Amino acid sequence: MQSISATSLVESLPERIAYLSSFLSFTEEDTQALLASAPLVAPLIPTILDAVYTKLLNYDITAKAFVPKNTDYTGETVKSVQELTLESPQIAFRKDFLKALNYLVRLVTTKDLSPTSSFWTYLNNVGIMHTGRPGFKHREKRPDLKVDYIHMSALLGYVEDIVVAAVLGMDEIDLATKTKVIRAFNKMLWIQNDLMSRHYISGEGVEDGLPTPPTQEGEKVEGDGCPFKG
Repeated sequence: MQSISATSLVESLPERIAYLSSFLSFTEEDTQALLASAPLVAPLIPTILDAVYTKLLNYDITAKAFVPKNTDYTGETVKSVQELTLESPQIAFRKDFLKALNYLVRLVTTKDLSPTSSFWTYLNNVGIMHTGRPGFKHREKRPDLKVDYIHMSALLGYVEDIVVAAVLGMDEIDLATKTKVIRAFNKMLWIQNDLMSRHYISGEGVEDGLPTPPTQEGEKVEGDGCPFKG
């Protein structure tokens, strides 16, 4: 039986990732499966982006995040959420920006997914940033970015469903390869979900008197690939 320190799971990101990787059996084999899927998944990103924005614009509660002017956008803006469409200039701007910076590309091209990889710091900071917490220099002059966890987790699940369906429908790879890619992708997204949810859970570790998870040093998340970002 392994001994896991509850304190370390909150205070040490590498130890948290090590525990999650062990529990989910996320191994080097999964990393290799993700890397091997890059030529297949990367071309899907424009389609995924269209699907994501179409979904988010279906609901006023998620679409309202796009009404305020994006920091780097200088074109025309809509005045109400009802005016937003997939063809709106400010939505097109966000999509073009994210095509080059989408985190899905990094997910299938990052060679080091060990517990000390900077990629986990990046995903952890993405989670922190969307809670509206201050501390990110690149957002000092930007509006607060606060997205409720229900929308973040729902979006993650939606993206996973799109990717799973796409991989299952690929005729160029056999069932064994599809299974490896889907399982690796599923494990990765559950780890990412934890790195988001931990910052929304009020008083994580309170029962043991543990501190709130600190903001991690590392890569900034200006190009995190989140459609809510502005």
